[in-house]
Amino acid sequence: MNAINEVKMLVAKKGTTLTFLAEYLTKNSDKKYSIDTLSKKLRANTIRYSEMKLIAQALDMEIIIQDRT
Repeated sequence: MNAINEVKMLVAKKGTTLTFLAEYLTKNSDKKYSIDTLSKKLRANTIRYSEMKLIAQALDMEIIIQDRT
C-alpha cells in the first residue's frame, strides 16, 4: 500500500479529513501545507518521516518500528 492510500485509510478510520491534516501540519511545523501539497507529497512518496510523525500525532496515533518475529 502506498502512502496516500495508507493515510486516507487512517483519516477515514479516525473520522477526520485531509484538510484537517494540512491545517495541523501548517500549525505544528514551519511550512505551509494545503490539501494539494499534502496529497502530492503522499502520492509521490516524498513525505518526510518528520511529517509522518506529525500526521500520526494529529490522528492520535504513533509510529512503531519493531523487529519481525
